[in-house]
Amino acid sequence: MAYKILVLGASYGSLLGTKLLMAGHDVTLVCRASTAALLNAEGTDVRIKLRGEAEHRAILSPDLPGTLTATAPGDVDLDGYDMVALAMAEPQYASAEIPGLMARIAAAGLPCLSIMNMPPLPYLRRIPGLDADALTPAFTAPEIWAPFEPGLVTLCSPDPQAFRLPDEKANVLFVGLPTNFKAAAFADPKHNEMLRQLETDIAAVTLDGQDVPVKLRVYDSLFVPFAKWSMLLTGNYRCVEESGVRPIKAAVHSDAAQSEQIYKAVTAIVETLGADPGDGVPFAKYAAAAENLLKPSSVARAIDGGAVAIERVDLLVKLIADSLGLARPSFDQIAATVEARLQQNRQKAA
Repeated sequence: MAYKILVLGASYGSLLGTKLLMAGHDVTLVCRASTAALLNAEGTDVRIKLRGEAEHRAILSPDLPGTLTATAPGDVDLDGYDMVALAMAEPQYASAEIPGLMARIAAAGLPCLSIMNMPPLPYLRRIPGLDADALTPAFTAPEIWAPFEPGLVTLCSPDPQAFRLPDEKANVLFVGLPTNFKAAAFADPKHNEMLRQLETDIAAVTLDGQDVPVKLRVYDSLFVPFAKWSMLLTGNYRCVEESGVRPIKAAVHSDAAQSEQIYKAVTAIVETLGADPGDGVPFAKYAAAAENLLKPSSVARAIDGGAVAIERVDLLVKLIADSLGLARPSFDQIAATVEARLQQNRQKAA
């Protein structure tokens, strides 16, 4: 059975969209009108390196069994969709036309799979013992999430790393690290049946007889997607410095002992919430991967480029740590440095 899936965000969302198209499902990417016109005319071009090959393959949506369409937010007709994937950075949900679309999605009762680094507030409400209301300062516009039923929202860790190429059109996405999407289950068994069917369908895809990286993995644990928090706090947000930015590799390896302390402290928070130790990724494995992360993180590049709002997982983790009695000076420092740089950008933009 082919599902019809709405994906909010045509940049990172085109990676998940391409995997769904390869598996025979139909995808609509929600984006700016100009980008939608390009995608409807030419499709997407997602470049992935297959195991054992030296060069990336260009996977073009017109060649795939699923059907791709693109549309602006105000033109979305929700009739007939089976699921929504949330693939924009958290601050974008407060931008023009998106709040109205989100309200319609909530009213329609559609299951939503988030592939944001920042977990949506309804998902955090699914975590026993966590006061989600106390975490609203970490969100750009928390009121957007109020209409959503928590059980209809799940989280998928966006572990694959992908980015647009500066010299290419907006329909080209380059996959730098082809790891897997790790999704927690929905509350409703019928929605999980669909999610696991997507997992199976994507796993079965081959290209010229070869396996294609970037799978969808579904877990019963609500905490598996939180494993990335340790990586984000240790590497991505520590790329942001008082003046300028640094590569993830430098953030992690300039002081490996301190990095390990931060990494394990965040892991301890997730385990206090209820995660099994097996849900996480050992620091040594992350540190080894960070050796190859030679660019600043996307949040650092955004701040350096003048952004006035970014996904604040750093602040979210700090607030959770404070609420659990697990506050750390390192969390405070990371959040303070990020906030100071954002305030500088706001003052310049005013």
